[in-house]
Amino acid sequence: MKQGKDIIFLVQLEDAVLGKDGYLIGNQTDGSHARENDVISETTKFGRIVGYGQNNESIEMTAYGETDDPGQEAIITAICDKKQLKVWKVNLKLNASGSHDAYFAYTIVESVEESYPQDGFVELSSTMQVIDQSQKGTIPALPPEVLAFAKYGFEAPGETTGAFPDQTTAPVIP
Repeated sequence: MKQGKDIIFLVQLEDAVLGKDGYLIGNQTDGSHARENDVISETTKFGRIVGYGQNNESIEMTAYGETDDPGQEAIITAICDKKQLKVWKVNLKLNASGSHDAYFAYTIVESVEESYPQDGFVELSSTMQVIDQSQKGTIPALPPEVLAFAKYGFEAPGETTGAFPDQTTAPVIP
């Protein structure tokens, strides 16, 4: 059974340096990938005929605002500077070949909204319109630090000091 927590978005501005990794959008809470067809409908003397029209595709995502998050900053930069944003929708569960199933799309950021509830965290929401249509594919297994984002493993007493995620690790004594 698919679970929403297994789907993440990676983003990259159109002018990113070749070979640069995409940015994980920090504190993602929700996301959607919608595909719609406009239906052509004409009335004839014998009834109605219908057919497929133009396809429309959009990606929406919501995250809690994070200061200096490069993924969130890329979305804001894209809309402010009118740049295309490359988006990958990635399933964190590895497939049988050891890679991640993904969809890739060039997008235009249609909207970015920040909300400021008095009793909660700042929330960033964005809608991105897909250019042409998204492409299905796979990406190599993501590095452990991406998969373990906002998680931590077991620590022995005295191994670190400080609050998560800003711990300091004890120096290794040879």
